[in-house]
Amino acid sequence: MSQDGEPGPATEAFVAHRNLLFTVAYEMLGSAADAEDVLQETWLRWADVEFDTVRDPRAYLVRITTRQALTRLRTLSRRRESYVGSWLPEPLLTTPDVAEDVELAESVSMAMLLVLETLGPTERAVFVLREVFEMGYDEIAEAVDKSPAAVRQIAHRSRAHVAARRPRAAVSPAETRGVLDAFRRAVETGDMQGLLDLLAPDVVFLGDGGGLRQAVPRPVSGAGRVARLLVSRQARIAARSTSPVHVNGHPALVFRLDGEIDTVVAIHVDGGLVTGLYAVRNPEKLTHMRRATTLRR
Repeated sequence: MSQDGEPGPATEAFVAHRNLLFTVAYEMLGSAADAEDVLQETWLRWADVEFDTVRDPRAYLVRITTRQALTRLRTLSRRRESYVGSWLPEPLLTTPDVAEDVELAESVSMAMLLVLETLGPTERAVFVLREVFEMGYDEIAEAVDKSPAAVRQIAHRSRAHVAARRPRAAVSPAETRGVLDAFRRAVETGDMQGLLDLLAPDVVFLGDGGGLRQAVPRPVSGAGRVARLLVSRQARIAARSTSPVHVNGHPALVFRLDGEIDTVVAIHVDGGLVTGLYAVRNPEKLTHMRRATTLRR
């Protein structure tokens, strides 16, 4: 704060870039709660910087955020080794404009965040900063404490790694909504054939209860197995109210029980068929579904 009570230039710079910094941290961590903690740590370090000496506040703030996220990511990697059942990213209720930025929406989708989980911490940081935020190699090098030449090599390796594993391109939001509506009707009515018509032969269902809520303990794959799983739970699903929302920039479903969010189901659609289903039930991961989060590149 300045002497007259107005925000100083350092505060204004942080506020102006806050949504960008959150998006960087979230894409690196897959956890909104941890991304918020990283932003708090970034602010504390930013507050100690002599603002007049900073040539590019955006780059400086991204550098601080990246370093803090890298430190936390290494801790999270150890924590996830003991996680109960499948681990899924923390879903975000997102504003409609996120879907309009196709590249941003793809980068924060559940499917892509799971691919990023297969990268090491530094590789993930380099990929996110280069491919999503289009930062230069020199800027990234300062953020990850590597030489520009090393960053180029890491970027090449991480790009190839992701390309080999990334989900097939998602269809338009309108087509996804159409598939999602049909999927919702089939699930609510226990329509086995309807589900089989919507599910890709190699569809994968992942559930995350974190040991706090019942969920499938391991991935379920194949249209027949996934359809049978959903039909077997039709009575429990029917007891919950269902509403369409935007999660991580894509159409999704929220199931509520007695007015409280019980499950968030994100889907990935390719060629008019559902190729991925991601059901998050861990209540500790549903807090960012209460109000929309603004993401920025």
